[in-house]
Amino acid sequence: MDHKTVEDYILQLPGAVLEYPFGEGTAVYKAADAHGGDNKMFALITENKVPVNLSLKCDPQLSETLREKFVTVMPGYHLNKKHWNTLVLSGELPWEEVQALIRHSYQLVTGT
Repeated sequence: MDHKTVEDYILQLPGAVLEYPFGEGTAVYKAADAHGGDNKMFALITENKVPVNLSLKCDPQLSETLREKFVTVMPGYHLNKKHWNTLVLSGELPWEEVQALIRHSYQLVTGT
């Protein structure tokens, strides 16, 4: 799974936008909450990294379960370890599972 595939999926979510607040090395995807508040991060991709490293917001209990089940799911890199996971998209996680986790992260931020 390549960066473009993941990014295209993320950006098709309603209101999702791409920003680079941490510099060109990290693509940050944000969306506004259901009340129209400020855009909040729900996904990050480290640029030019193979395999793709995707960080997503996650329910804390689900985070722990995923980390125990998959070696390619780790505490969020440079993020709140309780609420963020970093996924190394090397193929261990099926694309459908990655999509579900992206939607989960998006829903946590938007409240939808």
